[in-house]
Amino acid sequence: MKVEKRLEELGINLPEVSAPKAKYVPVRKVGNLLFVSGQLPVKEDGSLYTGKLGREHDVQSGQDAARRCAINLLATLKAELGDLDLVKSIVKLQSFVSCEAGFTEPHIVTNAASELLIEAFGESGWHARTAIGTNQLPLDAAVEIDAIVEV
Repeated sequence: MKVEKRLEELGINLPEVSAPKAKYVPVRKVGNLLFVSGQLPVKEDGSLYTGKLGREHDVQSGQDAARRCAINLLATLKAELGDLDLVKSIVKLQSFVSCEAGFTEPHIVTNAASELLIEAFGESGWHARTAIGTNQLPLDAAVEIDAIVEV
């Protein structure tokens, strides 16, 4: 339970995983890869970071939302695997940042999620990544992140 001990040292408590909000599964396993569905920035109190970067949120607030997505991603992996040490590597993240036209820093917002995964998994946390700015996300979420994970 090395990964979970690192999370504890970082002061991170993994939340209970909520049921999907539409017709999909949280995780689909294909061979030794887990395809983790998009995670929204649900806060500890159950509320959601909503709104757009460049309007309701600045970069720091967007990074807080991206970090929450990563925490929720870890909770989903824990629910699927039972033990985060079964993760061999984080292969890829795909990040969608709801933003106003002209907002050019989705990659900086997404860094907060990447940094958390690297802190949790060390070298195995380094990953390929896509960070996309978009005009709208489900439930008016500020950020949504999905992942491909090797086990």
